[in-house]
Amino acid sequence: MTFEEVYEDFILYAKSRHKKQGFETITRNFNLHILPYFKGASICDLKTIDIIKWQNIIYEHHFSNSFNNNLYSTFSSFINYCVLCGYLSSNIVLSVGNFKKNYESKNYDIYTTFEFFKFRHNLELFVHRQFFTFMFFYGTRPSEAMALRFSDIKGNWVYIRHNIHRRGSRSLDTPKNVSSKRFIKINMFMRFRIFLLKKYYIKVYGSYQDYFIFGGIKPLSTTTLDRYKSKACKKAHLREITQHQFRHSYASRMLHKKVPIDTIARNMGHSKPSTTLNTYVHLEHEKRMLSILNSRFN
Repeated sequence: MTFEEVYEDFILYAKSRHKKQGFETITRNFNLHILPYFKGASICDLKTIDIIKWQNIIYEHHFSNSFNNNLYSTFSSFINYCVLCGYLSSNIVLSVGNFKKNYESKNYDIYTTFEFFKFRHNLELFVHRQFFTFMFFYGTRPSEAMALRFSDIKGNWVYIRHNIHRRGSRSLDTPKNVSSKRFIKINMFMRFRIFLLKKYYIKVYGSYQDYFIFGGIKPLSTTTLDRYKSKACKKAHLREITQHQFRHSYASRMLHKKVPIDTIARNMGHSKPSTTLNTYVHLEHEKRMLSILNSRFN
C-alpha cells in the first residue's frame, strides 16, 4: 500500500483516540510536513535512510524544539499504526531517534504586581480587565479562562473543566490533560467582579442564560484581547507580554512568596510538579540574582 492509502486509514484510527484539538494538530502537521515527502512511496519499502533524509529536510526549516518533537511523535504514532497493521516489522522512526535539540532562548517575560496594576488601569473595558486579572492572580491558561461559564462557579470555587479552541470556531473541548480539570478558590473581590459581569449580561442580553464569564453569549476572542492589550501597554508605557505570560507572572509571584511547588503545580493544572520546576524555577533564580547584583551597585 502507498503512504497516502495507509494515512487515510490512520486518520480514522486516530480520530477516535485523540481530542478534537489534538487530532487537528496531528492532521495539520502530517499534511504539511510529513505526507509531501513520502507521497507515492510504498509503506513496505520504507527504510531507515528515508527517515534520516526526512529529518534532514525538517532541520532546514529551523523549527522550534517543541515543534520538531511534535512532528517526531506524530510520525512515530503513524509508524506504530503501520506495525500494528503488519505493514512494517518495527518502528523505524523510533530506531532513528528524535531530532537533536537546538539551543533556544526561552522568553518568560512577566509583569510584577505593580506593572500589572498599571496595565490593568489602562484597559478600556471592564470585561477585559477581569479576564487579565483572573489569569494574573489565578494562573489559568488563556483558553481555560475563555471557556468559563457562570455554571462553573461553585461558591468560592471556580471549576476548570473546559478548554476553548482559540482559533477557528472557538468551540469547547476537554482540558489539556487530566490534571487540568481542577477547582480554584477565588477571593471575595473576584467573586464580586464576576457578579457584576453577570448582572451586566442580563441587562444587555435579557433573561439569564449560562453566559461565558468573559464575553457573554460568545467567549472573548484572542485577537480582540490582543488588540486591547496592545493599546493598554502603549498607554501605560509598558513592554507588551503575551496572554500566556500573565500565567507565567502568577507562577513567578507564587514562587517568590515561597508557596510549595506541588501547590503551585496543582493550581496551574500541571500533571507533575517537575513541569513547574523546569519551567519557572530558573526564572525566579534569575530575578533574585538580578536583585543581588543591583543592590551591590546602588
